[in-house]
Amino acid sequence: MRLGIDFGTTRTVVAASDRGNYPIASFTDANGDAHEYIPSVVAEHQGALLFGFEALAAAGAGATLLRSFKRALGAPQVTADTTIAVGALQLPLLDVLTGFLAHVLGEIVERSNIPRPKKDREIAAVVAVPAHAHGAQRWLTLEAFRRSGYTVRALMNEPSAAGLEFTHRQPKTVSAKRTRVVVYDLGGGTFDASLVRVDGGHHDVLGTAGHNRLGGDDFDEALFDLIVSRAGSRVATPLARAALLDACRDAKERITPQSKRVVVDVGDDEVVVTVAEFYERAFPLVERTIDVMRPLLGSLGDDNELDDVAGIYTVGGGSGLPLVARLLRERFGRRVHRSPFPAAACAIGLAIAANDGSGVAVHDRLSRTFGVFREKDDGRALSFDALLLPDVPLGGAPLVRRYRAAHNVGHFRFVECSSLRDGEPGGDIVPFADVRFAFDERLRGRDLSEVPVVRIGGGPEIEERYTVDDNGMILVEIEDMDAGFVQSFRINT
Repeated sequence: MRLGIDFGTTRTVVAASDRGNYPIASFTDANGDAHEYIPSVVAEHQGALLFGFEALAAAGAGATLLRSFKRALGAPQVTADTTIAVGALQLPLLDVLTGFLAHVLGEIVERSNIPRPKKDREIAAVVAVPAHAHGAQRWLTLEAFRRSGYTVRALMNEPSAAGLEFTHRQPKTVSAKRTRVVVYDLGGGTFDASLVRVDGGHHDVLGTAGHNRLGGDDFDEALFDLIVSRAGSRVATPLARAALLDACRDAKERITPQSKRVVVDVGDDEVVVTVAEFYERAFPLVERTIDVMRPLLGSLGDDNELDDVAGIYTVGGGSGLPLVARLLRERFGRRVHRSPFPAAACAIGLAIAANDGSGVAVHDRLSRTFGVFREKDDGRALSFDALLLPDVPLGGAPLVRRYRAAHNVGHFRFVECSSLRDGEPGGDIVPFADVRFAFDERLRGRDLSEVPVVRIGGGPEIEERYTVDDNGMILVEIEDMDAGFVQSFRINT
């Protein structure tokens, strides 16, 4: 079985690769109603965890529900040891992710509409992460899928996958004169955009931009705050607030270009606000997505007429809000296209990638800057060395640095960041690893945390190697070339 799985902040969507077709899996809730997703939620009930529709049903009976737990992956300090609270339980985030994805696997095999060949025991999947996901976020996602029983064929950036769905669905849109596509992906918890050059089945990602904490959830909360300002004390308990947030999400998704009012049930009453009032609060959120995307569009040229762009393709559940398409068309004209399956476009693209016979390939790039703070002035100061920039192809040759060591100990403070400002890391800064390497071989085997950094003469020749694998994760190797002593470091998990 070949699948594309879009593990989303609010909903998880699955598409299958079936002889050149890519059907979306449907799942039934507690009432027997079919949905083309599984809610990305977890509940604690009598010390046990429930997931998806089972968690929603338990929450209706009083169990504690946790929504959008995937957002914890985007936190700068997240590691394999990070814990989150689910009701009365304090659990490792990785265990919660693994439990949810194992539940999804069970639903696919036992209760979805996707047929499974009797002899096909392997569940092979191409899975997605936000384009701006940092190393720990990628590793935790990949590890959770593997622990849950999937064979992960590839880890792909979400907008890159949606780009495959665009060219599969609208191949004639791309021509010799219009070879590039901008994917605008507004999901439940994240926003990403990618600029993709298309040449037949080859998709070369030229650049990405994104925000790890900007998505449809924020629009839901904007409407929630507006309704609460009218409903007042009727939304006093945590259960009432959770129910109202659900109602706001549903009401938001019912807004059409012709809608004038938004009606939300609060208890036995209806609270009414105008669409114009909601849009006034939502407008800054859409503007933020455009601001995030602006550097990407700036790479298209000074004329900014998008002459070489086949279209701006809007995907993700959050992109269904009519305000999004309206503002994008005001900025970029008629070439804004909305996927007919905005919430499933990424999963369909992943399923296309899972099909060995599809004839498509994606060449993605690093989406963040990776660098290191190094000692200078005999350890009295630091300087930042930007090693890998966002244009580095995934799976390419390693970056190599060679030098003669000038200190007894090298103290490397590796970080990832979303931008550079005057040569210094800026924006979203995430620690990668704090590494001490003994240049003086007499110090090897000792705890270096208390050894002062001092300048020495005649140090060994050192080689640093930095490799980005096909999943966007970085391997650091530091070697004393004279002694053949090597240490390797991956993300700070």
